[in-house]
Amino acid sequence: MATRKRILVTGMSGLIGGLAGRHLAKSNDVVALNRRPVEGVKTFQADINDLAVIKPAFAGVDAVVHMAAYLGDDPRGQMSTNVVGVYNVFEAAREAGVKRVVFGSSGATVMGYERDPEFRPLVEARWRDVKEPRPLLTHLVPVRPNGLYGAAKAFGEALGRYYSDFHGMSVLCIRIGRVVEEDWPRDPRHAAAYCSHRDIIQMVERCVNAPDSVRYDIFYAVSNNRGRFRDIAHAREVIGYVPLDGVPDWPMKRPRKSG
Repeated sequence: MATRKRILVTGMSGLIGGLAGRHLAKSNDVVALNRRPVEGVKTFQADINDLAVIKPAFAGVDAVVHMAAYLGDDPRGQMSTNVVGVYNVFEAAREAGVKRVVFGSSGATVMGYERDPEFRPLVEARWRDVKEPRPLLTHLVPVRPNGLYGAAKAFGEALGRYYSDFHGMSVLCIRIGRVVEEDWPRDPRHAAAYCSHRDIIQMVERCVNAPDSVRYDIFYAVSNNRGRFRDIAHAREVIGYVPLDGVPDWPMKRPRKSG
């Protein structure tokens, strides 16, 4: 049984931060760092682009789950939240002696590969046209972002590598697939990159509780989808991640809820 931890979750008012944070709170002491209050959770209200203001939130914390992010196209928003804000989170964690940061990265760091012919049948759910061996993106492929957001997330991964190597912090980066509120794929590409609520919760929890010997790594958080082109074997080998869900076909009917 994992030791009870004090965990700071940023962006807990968002979908993924909320899912992971509330699950972690069942067996840990969870606090939130958020711009607005999070119901039922002790919240430090602050913007992560202000280092001095956010520092108190990190006191006595064992692990940080960083899910706050700016998703828009404005370069200023990307710089403020996904570059300066990410630096502030790592630096505040370092100063407070936090042992582990779980960084919410994104599949957008490698989405440029989806333009290549070998990946198009998977992205478009033309699975009969997929050539064997199936193309697969691993944690070792060079980053290839599809825009500013992906580039900023790649910066966060590189910054985490620096803090791990030079400051002794364990940093685990999760390249999150497509997680949506309705927990169901919306289109063919989503059917390949889909990550269920249960699977993103599992991935975050396994990263938080990973052995101390895991100093730095990158994992893809996707469900076991028929059209999947992001590797999950590495996450299984290192932290025991085994997806609970997956999209077996496309299009597919959504099951009716009982009751």
